Amino acid sequence: MGQLSAILLALLAFSAGILVVATDAAAVDTLAQNMTEHSWIFINGYMDESRIYQTQEGFHGSKMVLATRGSGIGTRTIDSFVYKDSNEDDMYLKVDSNYDYHPYTPPAVFSQSDLRNALCAKNYEVGSVFSETYEIGKDLIKDTHIYQDDNISIYNINSEIQGTARIGSRVQKNSKTVPSFIMSGTYVGYAKIIEEIQAGNSSVLNLPCP
Repeated sequence: MGQLSAILLALLAFSAGILVVATDAAAVDTLAQNMTEHSWIFINGYMDESRIYQTQEGFHGSKMVLATRGSGIGTRTIDSFVYKDSNEDDMYLKVDSNYDYHPYTPPAVFSQSDLRNALCAKNYEVGSVFSETYEIGKDLIKDTHIYQDDNISIYNINSEIQGTARIGSRVQKNSKTVPSFIMSGTYVGYAKIIEEIQAGNSSVLNLPCP
């Protein structure tokens, strides 16, 4: 009986160890990749932008790629989100756009300006980075708000420029996951840019673009 009791106790201890590991894994998994984007732009000039959305590596999960390049007058609105944990794998993208093509040549004053404005923000706890850079040809009106803590990052910009603007962002939970969102854009000429990107465990704000 004593030997059988010892075996049963060992099995119970082994089972308890498995349960603890499973519970810990589930707790870690609640820190899911979560990205929400609201973007609006009006441009009279040239634009080159791309976005990659994905939930899993390789040929698994959901993936979308959106790219726009050319010159003219354009208005574009994007609403998107990516969410991934062990139980859910969700992605959404809505694009409304209106483009009128015509050739664009930057004024000479744009290439002569040495006035620049740049910002880069990183949150290592959430796994997000956001950057904006402006080469000011004539003028820049900029209103940027950034909030970061251990659970969420919020990047909110509202810029109006005559010159060149470069906006970029990346959201990646950790080195073992794929980036859920990669965005880069270059805008030359006159541009009005409104962009909000939220990344983290949950979205605490929703501020839609006009």
